[in-house]
Amino acid sequence: MLNLAWPWVLTLVIIPLLLQWRKPQGQSVDAPVLPVGHWLSDLPGVSRRGNAVPLWQKLLLLLMWVLLVIALARPQHVGEQTQMPVSGRDLMLVVDISPSMDEQDMVLQGRSINRLQAVKRVLDDFISRRQGDRLGLILFGTEPYVQAPLTFDLETVRTLMREAGLGMAGRATAIGDAIGLATKRLRDRPEGQRVMVLLTDGANTAGEITPDKATEIATAAGIRIYTIGIGAESIVQRGLLGSRRVNPSRDLDESLLTRMAQQTGGEYFRARSLPELELIYESIDQLEPIELEGKYYRPVTELYAWPAGLAVALWGMLFLYRRMGQIMATRRQQREGEPDVG
Repeated sequence: MLNLAWPWVLTLVIIPLLLQWRKPQGQSVDAPVLPVGHWLSDLPGVSRRGNAVPLWQKLLLLLMWVLLVIALARPQHVGEQTQMPVSGRDLMLVVDISPSMDEQDMVLQGRSINRLQAVKRVLDDFISRRQGDRLGLILFGTEPYVQAPLTFDLETVRTLMREAGLGMAGRATAIGDAIGLATKRLRDRPEGQRVMVLLTDGANTAGEITPDKATEIATAAGIRIYTIGIGAESIVQRGLLGSRRVNPSRDLDESLLTRMAQQTGGEYFRARSLPELELIYESIDQLEPIELEGKYYRPVTELYAWPAGLAVALWGMLFLYRRMGQIMATRRQQREGEPDVG
């Protein structure tokens, strides 16, 4: 809808009427009579010599004045009410993609899938639910790297998580380096909103910084770390000599993950199956709720340039018209003043 920011300015429209009403007796109707008249007298179409000005020029000048007053009143187009992006958490997802994540000890609809496939499936839903949060994604193996910086573009984060491949970051597990990189990305964000979710299936086997030292740095930066240990506790392996039950998660360092979470004010979760992993991310949703009540605003587009521009264009046209008239009148006078020869 259209709106005027300063509607009271429209009262200036009556100034030409006041000029006419307060005109002293005997003064030319075309002479300026108020302080603003000094610059009005310089406008084309206003005669200083008292000559009659055509009615259409007077009306054009009046129209220009009305347009300028409208421009001063700041006409605006006010759009539909729009909700601003909700100011939520700055949440960094830190996911292990070392080759051990290829262990097929997760079950989906009766068939075995590997751990990374299970993580992708659950994170896809988790990310889509975090509307209003800035999410980032760090993948790690021997080296951590930022797959997606903190962003409101959750669809891009989902896509990059789907495209993550086993072994892309090396064959070892650098938990400490991954925490350090995530801390570096989160520490400049607003306090109280810095959250890290670390998922791994192993122990720290590489890196330049130990997990405990990285956790100390994260604690000092005010970052909460939720840790998730993924992997079944028991599966049946079939071989030539029969079947045997093994623990595919024997390398998982649960004491480390628990210590990291407790030290930073987070929580440790154990995901032994796909349903447990889904429940864990639902629990994190509850522990780190999204602020759903955002602010609303109406986008405003300033339109004052249109009436102001039209007034300037009309002034220019009138100026050219008057100038051409003066040139033609001068030439006529010159021709009339030339003596007849012969």
